[in-house]
Amino acid sequence: MVELLSPVGDFECLKAAVQNGADCVYFGADSFSARAFASNFDLTNLEKAITYAKLRGVKTNLTLNTLIKNNELNSAYELAKNAYEFGIDAIIVQDLGLGLKLIHDFPDLDIHASTQMSVHNLQGVLKLQELGFKRVVLARELSAEEIQYICEHSNIEIECFVHGALCISYSGQCLLSSMIGGRSGNRGKCAQPCRLPYTLVDQNKNELDNGYLLSPADLCGLEYLPFLINAGVDSLKIEGRMKTPEYVATVTRIYRKYIDLANSNKKFIIDEKDKKELLQVFNRGLSSTGHLSKDANQNLIYKYKSNNMGLPLGIVQNYNPNKGYITLKLKEPIQIGDTISLEKEDGTYTVSELMGNLTSTRKNSSNKKQFENLNTGKIGQIVTIGRMKGNINIKDKIYKMSSKELNIEALDSIKNESRKIPLTAKITINRKKPISINITSSVKNDLYQNLNIKYYLNAIPAEAKSTPISEDFVKEKISKTGNTPYEFTKLSINLEDNLFVPTSCLNELRRKSLEEVETYIINKIKRKSTRRSSTRFLTSNKLDKKNINTRSISVLLNVLNLNYDYSKLKNIDKIYIPLKYFSDRKYKEILENLSSNFNIYIYMPTIIKANYRNIFFNNIENAIKTYNIKGFVISHISNCVLLEAFINKLSNEFEIIANYTFNIYNNSSIEELYNLGITTYTVSPELDKNTILSLYSKDCKQELICYGRIPLMNINYCLLGKTNKCYPKCEAKCTNLDNKYFIKDRLNMLFPIIPDNIQTVTTIYNSKILSILPSEFNMNSLRIDILHENINEINLIVETIKNNYRFEGKDYTNGNLNREI
Repeated sequence: MVELLSPVGDFECLKAAVQNGADCVYFGADSFSARAFASNFDLTNLEKAITYAKLRGVKTNLTLNTLIKNNELNSAYELAKNAYEFGIDAIIVQDLGLGLKLIHDFPDLDIHASTQMSVHNLQGVLKLQELGFKRVVLARELSAEEIQYICEHSNIEIECFVHGALCISYSGQCLLSSMIGGRSGNRGKCAQPCRLPYTLVDQNKNELDNGYLLSPADLCGLEYLPFLINAGVDSLKIEGRMKTPEYVATVTRIYRKYIDLANSNKKFIIDEKDKKELLQVFNRGLSSTGHLSKDANQNLIYKYKSNNMGLPLGIVQNYNPNKGYITLKLKEPIQIGDTISLEKEDGTYTVSELMGNLTSTRKNSSNKKQFENLNTGKIGQIVTIGRMKGNINIKDKIYKMSSKELNIEALDSIKNESRKIPLTAKITINRKKPISINITSSVKNDLYQNLNIKYYLNAIPAEAKSTPISEDFVKEKISKTGNTPYEFTKLSINLEDNLFVPTSCLNELRRKSLEEVETYIINKIKRKSTRRSSTRFLTSNKLDKKNINTRSISVLLNVLNLNYDYSKLKNIDKIYIPLKYFSDRKYKEILENLSSNFNIYIYMPTIIKANYRNIFFNNIENAIKTYNIKGFVISHISNCVLLEAFINKLSNEFEIIANYTFNIYNNSSIEELYNLGITTYTVSPELDKNTILSLYSKDCKQELICYGRIPLMNINYCLLGKTNKCYPKCEAKCTNLDNKYFIKDRLNMLFPIIPDNIQTVTTIYNSKILSILPSEFNMNSLRIDILHENINEINLIVETIKNNYRFEGKDYTNGNLNREI
């Protein structure tokens, strides 16, 4: 059966998820969590949270899904070990080195590959399956059909998001917050600059679009539940570890309802009331189906508002600033205690005064319009809301931000213990013998299987002086399990005639025996581990000194210009050329030129979906034979699988370079790359100086990006066509190679964008150029990333880097070099 997986940011959210039908919950500890600003759990509360959920038959996943530095690996490992001992069911990781270490050391613990690993194709899933991961959390950019294809062709558990916030960038491939503000999404500290306003402009500064251009509407995948379940998805995930208990309770309850409906023989029909409740509890842009549809989603971005918008309530028809009255015609019901917001106001108002207009027959003698106080207002009714002050104008939009009634329902669900484990009990009440109970369970849960608790109360039944107890009386008292996670669904009573037992004894029998059950289950939840943090994590950060004059120079040509004479390039050892150019015949002469003069490498894209796979397989063998390819820069773990087959077939010896998009933060991950056949890795440009200096491997060479506009995002969205997939009526502005496009932020900084009409993936580059002083680092290779620079500029950049200088000025940045992320 498919699992409903709910988010938990604190203990109230945990109760909300469990009591409203979650099969599994996921939460973070107070460190190494991709939601560092959620409340999360310290070790004491982490243990309590695991116990609370598992006693009620709910599985638990720990999100240890940030990138880990060398000096943090032991602490991260200890946290994982503690969670293992507390009884966690799975740990979600992003860091490759930590993940593979946990797989090796804790074979009976499931390790899940986080969505932060950007796994977006079958090849990535198969590689992680081979490495021993139990589950892959797929990238949110996949369609339902792509998810189905992966499920059908892999033997690993598949988890996908069905509800909640969407990032515009592929998770794990976003450096925007990090590079412009030092708050890394890969470290759980994203400042969400994607939710700020931007303007789309061309190279002539013509404005093409404006608003919250990088802010997707929230995902609502209710209608896709039957398809995803039939496709073989193992876990359906709700986003929201920073959301309220009311959100968690409501969304979990509704998805529980429709998952159960999809698994039944009943017709799958979605009640509009449930959709409204999902939107009411939290939504951006009234939600969309995200990327789940096979068709283009032109509603993916909601550019008018980037935070929770609630439900449209109406428009200000009249405003009396003196009395604070606003009048509107209701599009939604409203009542005292609901909260609302207005278009030009940042905060919310709690409705404390609600009035309706009296009819003319009830006007007073002076003929002044009077109001009647209301508790509720209905759809279509004209009402006046009082005590409203602020920047309010006629025709302003009004939103209903929360429903008091819906919130009460959600909070009531937390107070009540509705998640019950069914138990069977046999009570024996015989003369001259202690009262006893034997408790068993047939529930399909590993913890409760083989449960067999026998408890004897230190009490002997007495002879009845008047009315003896009955079986019904015993059943009534024993069945009052109240606010415990248990219920007796089967009770048998072995009761001899004419006996009396005080009610207090039966209550104690029930209470003590259930305590025995709970103690037994808690002992089964806990594990013991003799593992300690491995010295494998304690590698030296002292690099061997190298002669800086022997370092090679690599140049990435992000864009090939048909008008440039690349034979004039000088002092370059390696040139990296994006894969797409090897399939376009108009670049044949340039590629021949470059191949004749330099060692050229095929630069693999970070995202490779179906269209790019076809380009790869249709052109790669011919490209290798034609252009004397020396190696590959691979940008994702899925590339390993793509390369394996034809490399073995051709028996060539290629240099395999791991791009910075592998997000290597520690030496353990470097070792794992080497085990995958990678001989050189590129240092992540978001790292600080101390972290870079701590990286070391005796086997793998290091390459450092010393110059270039760093890609900040890879997004499954075209800002020009306003869609996540190409569509027939699009103007196809992306095919005009003579024009350049940018997004401009509030500070008028320009971020170049490169659209890609092969698979509708847009790359957004930094507004400033990274420039790092090479002499500060002992590297095997120095890399230069070129976007639009001409040949003379490239040669100047190469000369500057070779002479151990950097560029300075307002157009340049050293990234996070001098600030710890």
